Amino acid sequence: MSWLIRNVEILDAATTVDVRLLGGSIAEVGTALRPRGETEVDGRGAALVPGLHDHHLHLHGAAAARASVDCSTGLGALARSGAARIRAVGFGDSVDRHVLDRIVPDRPVRVQHRSGALWMLNTPALAELEPLPHLPGVERDSTGAPTGRLWRLDELLRGTWPALGDLRALGRELTAYGITGVTDATPGLTVTPAHLPQRVTLLGERKLLLHDHDLPSYDELLSRVRALRRRGLPVAVHCVTRTSLLLTLAVLAETGTLPGDRIEHGAVIPDPALLHGLIVVTQPAFPVVNRERYTAEVESDDLPYLYPYASLLAAGIRVLPSSDAPYGPLDPWAIMRAAATRELGPHERVPVRTVLDGYLCDGALRPRTVSAGATADLVLLETPLRDALDAPDSSLVRHVWIGGQQLR
Repeated sequence: MSWLIRNVEILDAATTVDVRLLGGSIAEVGTALRPRGETEVDGRGAALVPGLHDHHLHLHGAAAARASVDCSTGLGALARSGAARIRAVGFGDSVDRHVLDRIVPDRPVRVQHRSGALWMLNTPALAELEPLPHLPGVERDSTGAPTGRLWRLDELLRGTWPALGDLRALGRELTAYGITGVTDATPGLTVTPAHLPQRVTLLGERKLLLHDHDLPSYDELLSRVRALRRRGLPVAVHCVTRTSLLLTLAVLAETGTLPGDRIEHGAVIPDPALLHGLIVVTQPAFPVVNRERYTAEVESDDLPYLYPYASLLAAGIRVLPSSDAPYGPLDPWAIMRAAATRELGPHERVPVRTVLDGYLCDGALRPRTVSAGATADLVLLETPLRDALDAPDSSLVRHVWIGGQQLR
């Protein structure tokens, strides 16, 4: 189907224009375009922008979290679940299998820590994994028996239970936010998830997950980076502590950087100038939604450097926003508000337009515009851009096209 979207404001244009969509692309942008039998939409002077791209999330995890037991207020919710296998999320403490056995002794239970770094399993859930491999992330007690705590072992668990969560529903939610593309940052994921209308970019083997409880040695990380370099691939390195960042920077100083090298999270960055030549993919909502926890738990020396944005930009570092869903809120408009209003580290606030421009880059990190020849992944808002920037909200998303197909 072809479309003629009339009377819309496009980024940084002086006047409103008409935009014609044909065959999945923008065929023409101009004033007073003549109709050619297309379906017409009156933009009423509102903004038409490229579709938003979330630069770091976990699709399967986000879908599964929506169908999991919420233990953010405690483990009591486990006992109220009637599921044959119980998957839970949001728990903020660490417990062993014996604690979980007392709550649910007769069914497998897996509880994911709210950080995403730890899974806690009861005895029936551990029994499903026998023989349990001797990996650094498998915690064992003094007798050698597994405690039920598995650190950074998502790949060990992946595929061992029937898939939980509805990717189609997640795709509809993403569309409602105006998100037309995502980058899945799940380490090792090489198969693009089906049933999503969004364009999906995979970090796959490029994602190097540094286990904060068991960091690799310098030589080990150097070997992993060099293996990717031999194939001409940039890296995307998970860095949520000062130590993991400094280790990564030391290795990249030896290997050199490539265009597209990324620091994922960059949760603590004391000196932005050290990241010259790198991209930081940050989560601006984290200092807002986790403010109380960070204030109570983060080392005082690290608090001033949590999830920087403005200081990175001032140092000439490219920054791209993301949700890290399911570990952070998915709504990009809420994330834009958070970046502009954060109270924990207010010196790192950035304008809403800055964050929006990051969302308007595609999965290859290229800025996108509404122009002839561009892919017709578009979002029509309810208001002109200046009003949306003053009060960013997902309710402003009126229509969404992906590949020229209207999905909202």
